[in-house]
Amino acid sequence: MATEQRNSVSMDIDSRSVEEILVLINNEDKKVALAVETQIHYIANAVELVIETLRNDGRLIYVGAGTSGRLGVLDAVECPPTFGTEPEMIQGLIAGGEQAMFRAQEGAEDHEENGARDIDNKNIGENDVVCGIAASLRTPYVVGAVRRAKQLGARTIYVTTNPRSSFYLPEFSNLASAVDIAICPEVGPEIIMGSTRMKSGTAQKLVLNMITTAAMIRLGKVYENMMIDLQMTNLKLRERAKRIIMIITRVSYDEATDFLTKSDFHVKTALVMIKASVSREEARLRLIKSNGFVRAAIEGK
Repeated sequence: MATEQRNSVSMDIDSRSVEEILVLINNEDKKVALAVETQIHYIANAVELVIETLRNDGRLIYVGAGTSGRLGVLDAVECPPTFGTEPEMIQGLIAGGEQAMFRAQEGAEDHEENGARDIDNKNIGENDVVCGIAASLRTPYVVGAVRRAKQLGARTIYVTTNPRSSFYLPEFSNLASAVDIAICPEVGPEIIMGSTRMKSGTAQKLVLNMITTAAMIRLGKVYENMMIDLQMTNLKLRERAKRIIMIITRVSYDEATDFLTKSDFHVKTALVMIKASVSREEARLRLIKSNGFVRAAIEGK
């Protein structure tokens, strides 16, 4: 596997100064975004699949082990406060369960049946998308989860930092037949051999961020380039909501506070009320008609 090879540029890293070590790491990190760029077409296909799923009340389920699993959980748990999604809409499964987020659960990833069991426990069906994340491609827990999801009729995505050609190897034929969309940014060997929390982890985070962010934009969770469906679960987010209203509509802080209160603390409704000069009830009707897209609601489309 490419992720397990030695990196020729860091063979003497143990004899380098701290600054030289950092330069080596930084130079390798620069390659990550370019590797992700080669996968835009496949990421776009994944986004379209996720959009279709979420529009039809399905779920996006990330599955991974170790760093990959933690990145899936991280992306999932950040969607509700950022985009106002329900926690069940996007979820993360990690080998070893919740405790694996904070302490490595050695051996938890070594059995396909563990992944299949966790998929069964989520009652995965044909309305869901399961996204396996495995830098090495071959993590048994992830392979088992994705294969089981496919058996249950779910659509599947696989994110790996090994070459796409690996899917054509005989040992991966069962996995390849279970994957609808493969995303394979080739970041090359890690600066420290096998430490896939580095370039591989960075590439995976970029891909997951792109999938959910692009999907949420196309689901009406963004107006211009601002989050407008955030959940105001704390003071910081309430103040952010007011600032968003102020920036978009140019009203004062007090006016933003007033409209936010009148809208039952729903930023989208407040924006339509102000920009279209309509009542709360009319704003809500417009948002329903526009499927939640603020720009169309303001224009009355």
